Amino acid sequence: MLGRLDLAPARERPALLAPAVAASLLAWRRGGEAQVAVIDPELADTAAFCAAYDVGLDASANCVVVVGRRGEVVRHAACVVLATTRADVNGLVRRHLDVRKASFAPQEQTVEATGMQYGGITPIGLPAQWAVLLDPAVLEVPLVVIGSGVRGSKLVLPGAALGDLPGAVVLPGLGQPA
Repeated sequence: MLGRLDLAPARERPALLAPAVAASLLAWRRGGEAQVAVIDPELADTAAFCAAYDVGLDASANCVVVVGRRGEVVRHAACVVLATTRADVNGLVRRHLDVRKASFAPQEQTVEATGMQYGGITPIGLPAQWAVLLDPAVLEVPLVVIGSGVRGSKLVLPGAALGDLPGAVVLPGLGQPA
């Protein structure tokens, strides 16, 4: 248990995950460490979720998708930061992606590209060409709560495991005080 979450091995409950997330957990060497918990989809947004399930904001991570363009080249990144912070999109992320301007990706575009529900986006199972940018503080959390690809559940796994995701880059300073 974490807070009021009733956890089960995520690989054994693929119906609680977006298809890309379930497939990624099966292929990822650390996927067996992930646990899943059913939640009320109306409480999927971080503040409501943390309050309802007695999970601290410092144990929850948000994954925001950012898009930037340089000429004809479009670059995407998933930024993972603790819920107590916000991603430095227009500074650090923009420079890391080498784009003129970075902004949050449009909701409809993100949902279509990932096959995940908005409010459940997670760094696990994203398109392979997308960068996964992690704030180092996320890696230090013993058990971190992230999205599962759907609004009706959450994943829980060691924060350090996220550093082993394909394409993951630890980016010091990514998470800025909210």
